[in-house]
Amino acid sequence: MLQAEVLMETFAMPLSGFAQSQFRDGSTTFPVYRIGAGPGVVIIHEIPGITPQVARFARCVADAGFTVVLPELFGTAGRRLSVGYLADSVARVCVRREFHVLARNGTSPIVEPLKVLCRQLHAELGGPGVGALGMCLTGNFALAMMVDPVVAAPVLSQPSLPFGITASHRAAPHLSEADLRCVKDRVSQGARLLGLRFTHDLACPKARFDRLRRELGEGFEAIEIDSRPGNAHGIPRYAHSVLTNDLVDRAGHPTRAALDRVLDFFAERLKAA
Repeated sequence: MLQAEVLMETFAMPLSGFAQSQFRDGSTTFPVYRIGAGPGVVIIHEIPGITPQVARFARCVADAGFTVVLPELFGTAGRRLSVGYLADSVARVCVRREFHVLARNGTSPIVEPLKVLCRQLHAELGGPGVGALGMCLTGNFALAMMVDPVVAAPVLSQPSLPFGITASHRAAPHLSEADLRCVKDRVSQGARLLGLRFTHDLACPKARFDRLRRELGEGFEAIEIDSRPGNAHGIPRYAHSVLTNDLVDRAGHPTRAALDRVLDFFAERLKAA
């Protein structure tokens, strides 16, 4: 029993200070963790779950003056990253009906309750809207959530769906045609979105950002961090998680500059008078 108690404490520590509640919308239920004050930002965690690195990023956003809400969609909140944990989470997500990991021109169903969560947060906090940031497997979700006008600051960090098994998959936005038209309409009316990736990240290929540039023009701001062999900052070629696992929190480092830009983007879009 003592060993189990120690394990639970290890998982919980990265989330100390977060308030936990339960989100319910019809048949969809998942835990939600919340911290901070100010305009709302929904951060959708990457694979394998809400790791200590994800919690650290959420705290950083909260410290910048935002109310951060972390829905837990899979994994065990607070559990540390490992190869086994990563593989297990990927396997579990791939068979869940809420996630369509190979859909090129379709939106994963889990996006619908996430939009409801954004509307609830905006109704509570008011202001120009809320931010939505997805990363890795959930990166494209922020793009799909932008269909809802309350999502005023969408950020796609290394969006990795659909899995890049073919050239058309690698260029696809994981978005239905109707949703893409809606996003383009919003961009034509002044909406903006931000995307982050490492240049040699196979999980988030260049073709995907090129497609978003073609579709959205200046409405899509892309930050692509050099990870080719021999790059000036020694970033490994396998680098993937811009804001969490591969973040180097040091002035002058491009990942720190990317984090600063995310915070500025949230401030520009959510704190306007």
